[in-house]
Amino acid sequence: MNSVVWAFGFLFPICCQSLNQNGSRPNIVMVMSDAFDGRLTFDPGSKVVRLPYINYLRELGTTFLNAYTNSPICCPSRAAMWSGQFVHLTQSWNNFKCLNDNATTWMDYLEAHGYFTKMTGKLDFTSGSHSVSNRVEAWTRNVPFLLRQEGRPVAQLVGNMSTVRIMSKDWDNTDKATQWIHQRAASSQQPFALYLGLNLPHPYRTESLGPTAGGSTFLTSPYWLKRARYLFSCHIKKSSIFKQTRIISLPLISHTKVSSELITVPKWLPMSAMHPVDYYSTFTKNCSSDFTEEEIKKIRAFYYAMCAEADAMLGQVISALRETDLLNNTVLIFTADHGELAMEHRQFYKMSMFEGSSHVPLLIMGPGLKSGLEADQLVSLVDLYPTILDIAAIPAPGFLSGHSLLPLLSKVSASSKKERPDWILSEYHGCNVNASTYMLRSGRWKYIAYADGLSVPPQLFDLTRDKEELHNVVLKFPDVRAHLDELLHSIIDYPKVSSAVHFYNKKAFGAWRQSVGRNYSQVIANLRWHLDWQKDAVSNEKAIDEWLNGFL
Repeated sequence: MNSVVWAFGFLFPICCQSLNQNGSRPNIVMVMSDAFDGRLTFDPGSKVVRLPYINYLRELGTTFLNAYTNSPICCPSRAAMWSGQFVHLTQSWNNFKCLNDNATTWMDYLEAHGYFTKMTGKLDFTSGSHSVSNRVEAWTRNVPFLLRQEGRPVAQLVGNMSTVRIMSKDWDNTDKATQWIHQRAASSQQPFALYLGLNLPHPYRTESLGPTAGGSTFLTSPYWLKRARYLFSCHIKKSSIFKQTRIISLPLISHTKVSSELITVPKWLPMSAMHPVDYYSTFTKNCSSDFTEEEIKKIRAFYYAMCAEADAMLGQVISALRETDLLNNTVLIFTADHGELAMEHRQFYKMSMFEGSSHVPLLIMGPGLKSGLEADQLVSLVDLYPTILDIAAIPAPGFLSGHSLLPLLSKVSASSKKERPDWILSEYHGCNVNASTYMLRSGRWKYIAYADGLSVPPQLFDLTRDKEELHNVVLKFPDVRAHLDELLHSIIDYPKVSSAVHFYNKKAFGAWRQSVGRNYSQVIANLRWHLDWQKDAVSNEKAIDEWLNGFL
């Protein structure tokens, strides 16, 4: 942890003991899943899959209808959430290059200011993680070859109607979190902060493709797929002590979950009409061949069932808080690092600025916060750092990119020290996309710009009229494009950032190639793209050499 934080917070626990005793500083619990499409947390998405515990937060807290990731891939997104800074400020360029180990997170601030803290499950925000394939594909994305980097997306059914715990690692971490609540948090005299990171509903690794395979398998059991009604019984009463909604009973769920008749087959543009970057993504994700309607609906159904399993893990945390009488003094946050396309735009996975990939869930409930509110303000993951510090009555540092959401959440009217902008920024510099990508969402518009020394045209979507994002209207509205591009430039010098990413990619790849020495040809030929690479390994190596020769 940053020593400055410790120095500033050393005396704080002494002066805040009385606050801890009278409960004025709430506990804070965040559950962060992976690859969760935020549109499933409100209508009409919430009708496709039954998510009783997310709906519980929806009924008793605030649902943000327009929450976005700051980068649609795991590590850079989580780096933005934990640091409170935009990706280009931390230079979290891909799943390998993220934050330093000594980066100061909001959890560090909470601990330095008297909170009892616990982090468990998927963290994934510091540099050095993920596969060699993942980083090499990101570094070489501007090499002029087109290679499939993923397995074709498939759906796989396991177990039977009694098979509940499929993602065992997530369940183990959920068990650890709830045991900590029962055994440690409940007996603590301090307010506590708990973070639980889930891997679901991220697709599973496709074992049949060998040791370098990516995650292209959507896997679930009949338990989560069974179509049935769910029971939701929530009785509430007012507590004069806490002056908030007090929860008496939690959702009761049957074997329930996916409503198959509501699963849609998304519309696709012809491959010939795709934006060049979307074409590259579709091809490298191994989605350019034919898919039947049954295949597409099955992949989407299995994905929704995986979301339902993640919802049940959230439910276990809620139950533990209730059983220990901690729920009434706990702020509970549910969110995700990014979404999942689930065959929208002829793609799966993330790495895209389309809504399925970039739109994340964000639900917050707790003492003194509004209930049943649907907030339509544009927000993003960098807003969570100042929000959490605001909830804990801790002054926020000046380097943060986001803005506290507490003025939008609190029952007591409060003004923000910083004026909230009417836009959000997301950027992407990793694999499966061959150009650095910058998305500015403002009002009804989504503007996507590219700057990689290529003639890559921008995209503009009117989300009020084109929710499926099939009509790029950038030529139809030149004034809107000019205004949004000027606004984007005022936020980030994106051509300069793209140049920095180019420089980093070549330098990092060159260092990696030198590190593998004589084994280079064998190693690079057997990464995730091995099926296409080995069709013409000599030409592919030559293309990389020519790319590197333009280093200076």
